[in-house]
Amino acid sequence: MKKRFNLYIIAWAVLLALFNVIAFVSVGWAGQEKYTSSFWIGYVFITVMFIGQLICSYMAFKADSAKKLFYNISLIRTSYIGLIVSFIVGGLCMLISPLPYWVGVIVCAIVLAANVLSVVKAAAAIDETERVDTKVKTQTYFIKSLTVDADTLMASAKTEAVKAECRKVYEAIRYSDPMSNDALASVESQITVKLDELSEAVKSDDTNKVTEIANEIIILVGDRNKKCKLLK
Repeated sequence: MKKRFNLYIIAWAVLLALFNVIAFVSVGWAGQEKYTSSFWIGYVFITVMFIGQLICSYMAFKADSAKKLFYNISLIRTSYIGLIVSFIVGGLCMLISPLPYWVGVIVCAIVLAANVLSVVKAAAAIDETERVDTKVKTQTYFIKSLTVDADTLMASAKTEAVKAECRKVYEAIRYSDPMSNDALASVESQITVKLDELSEAVKSDDTNKVTEIANEIIILVGDRNKKCKLLK
């Protein structure tokens, strides 16, 4: 991510330099003084927004994963919109040199405040998305882990009869409700214990025992799924 930010800061510096060239090389309106208080208010405002946009981009690009960077795109987008608006408002202040300074200050302050609030809102939305994502990962871990274990058992079966029973368990777990809940702790604990028993039965190649435990697991998984529906 650091490499991407280094490339980005080059583009940012080029745009800032271009802005300064246009601001100071342009001659302004004929018959009007260029460097009035209105000009400097617009110039400072745009420069501040440039710096703010860079800070937002740094916060976005410091993400430690591609998924988190994807979440942070909204932060970059919001800061870009603020920068574009600042070009319009600040540019008008710079062009309309007779504009009273207090008008420029008020308008620029309003735009700045609106942009800061938008950035804060975007950052809060990102935090909430990450919190929900972490919660979902935690709540789906049980079934994902159980599915892997069931798949391993099916692969380790020595006979077709045992493999067929393991496949029934695997399919039951694979297509069960992925979301877990504290209220399901008891039945999920029973499923875990039974899966351990099934593993021992598969190792000993005891077809009758495998069939018995497999049916018990399927019943428990069905019971879990019914309780999942009640919790929604």
